[in-house]
Amino acid sequence: MRLAHISLLLLTLSGAPATADETGKALFVDSCSGCHQLEGAGQAGLAPPLTDKALWSGLGPRSSDYIAGVMIGGLTGTITAGGQKFIGLAMPPQDWMTDEELKAVADYVLNDLNGLTLEVSDETLAAARQSPPSHADLRAIRKEAIQ
Repeated sequence: MRLAHISLLLLTLSGAPATADETGKALFVDSCSGCHQLEGAGQAGLAPPLTDKALWSGLGPRSSDYIAGVMIGGLTGTITAGGQKFIGLAMPPQDWMTDEELKAVADYVLNDLNGLTLEVSDETLAAARQSPPSHADLRAIRKEAIQ
């Protein structure tokens, strides 16, 4: 059983309802922090930081589409984040997560880790699932956002 599910089970058994914030953080810790670290700081040479003010402010309202695309389709190739190049990046798709789980993780990354007030909608996730953006398109969106 995954750590996030164990954490949620313990919260349920203790009678404390799990909030969306707790769910997003638990899922992030379980599924993302192995590479991106507990607070989204990234890991040199392996995974870029998710706490990246330049990226998220550059993306603006497209942040929801971008994060949904990356979570659903993964991301490979070379990117620059925080002035560091990540060559041979290979983030696997997280498309096995439910839409509610993806929304909780996105909320945690966008809002809790980066101080934004954005939401990934059901429509955004459905569009990304139906036609995941290519990795080249995601890298281009990212590059344009940080120029």
